[in-house]
Amino acid sequence: MKETDIVIVGAGPSGCSTSLFLSKLKIPHTILDKAIFPRDKVCGDALSGKVVYVMNQLDEKLMNNYNSDKQKYMDSWGVKFVAPNGKGIDIPFKSDMSNEKYAPGFISKRVDFDHSLFQLLDKNYANIIEGAEVLDIKTGGKNFQIIYEKNNSQFTIHNSQLIIGAEGDRSIVAKKLSPNKKENQHYCAGIRAYYEGVSELHAQNFIELHFLEELLPGYFWIFPLPNGQANVGAGMLSATVSKKKINLKDDMLRAIANNKNIKHRFENAKLVGKINGWGLPLGSKKRPISGNGFLLTGDAASLIDPFTGEGIGNAMYSGMLAANHIADCLKKNRFDAEFNLAYDHSFYSRQWSELKLSHTLQKMCKYPWLFNFVVNKAHKNKALRETISCMFEDLDLRAKLRNPLFYFKLLMND
Repeated sequence: MKETDIVIVGAGPSGCSTSLFLSKLKIPHTILDKAIFPRDKVCGDALSGKVVYVMNQLDEKLMNNYNSDKQKYMDSWGVKFVAPNGKGIDIPFKSDMSNEKYAPGFISKRVDFDHSLFQLLDKNYANIIEGAEVLDIKTGGKNFQIIYEKNNSQFTIHNSQLIIGAEGDRSIVAKKLSPNKKENQHYCAGIRAYYEGVSELHAQNFIELHFLEELLPGYFWIFPLPNGQANVGAGMLSATVSKKKINLKDDMLRAIANNKNIKHRFENAKLVGKINGWGLPLGSKKRPISGNGFLLTGDAASLIDPFTGEGIGNAMYSGMLAANHIADCLKKNRFDAEFNLAYDHSFYSRQWSELKLSHTLQKMCKYPWLFNFVVNKAHKNKALRETISCMFEDLDLRAKLRNPLFYFKLLMND
């Protein structure tokens, strides 16, 4: 087998992103995944503008493929927030989209999107190994041995100088090499279902986040999909689920059946397949995402947005930054923890403000009256709706949501 200094474990969005940018830099590497593609991944299936940005950095022509295949990929132009009282506000992803050629975001089943990324991998630089489950990682001097199983046989990759953990929240790279531990107050339980025939989906395919009384302090979502389907799910902090002994699946189904604000939309809807669960490691705490001879990307690095639950954007963004850092490692012949801190700084200097603000918004879910108040005001006030829309583009404006004075001004201004 071809040996390489760089090994990526996991070929989801963060692993593929790392591989694609390494290939663009003409850096040989190995990428392995325990699955055989195409394979499904339980997820909300929403792909943010950050995904579009990373794809454009890779190749500006790539988005043409996604925008032209309406059977697998659906444009999305914004998000609809619905307060516990049932009132909602539409927030476009961009305040001015008159000159936008393509939608700022899109929605796609992960089985389709992940396979599309996997098919882009460049075999000229990437040694691709499917169906390979990593069993152990051993250190030997400055290098690693990666032991994996494929077709009931064991194999070893010798003398890897840098390992990229990109295999999700149960990352063996993180488990073996990182000090990070699962913390329920920074971890979310999620469930996802596919439905056909959900009514009143948004004309511009806005994704919907509902803060239903039955699911607070979590949230319920409806994301439109191609072919008349919708991704329907719910998420809640694991600490709350454990403390209150919540059965998220049962609570979601009860809300669909009984909540006066959504039940009519499911009267003619049909569940397709099973309701599946998964874990979301949230980026609500700044953790080390590198160390001696390793980098963590995506869910393995716990980079999911604490408010929206979207993780693909940060996964691909971290993969892009990881590839750039790997080029520096090879140039300087340094793979030690001190040098790899530059990768942490690169990611957090760009994304920590956003993650921190999202954590603040997540904590607001504990106060349904506050959601009702803000949405009621926005219903009456076009300028406020436009301000909130701008907050999605401008972190300085979004920071107002953390300031009590913002709500006082709302209270005093009818």
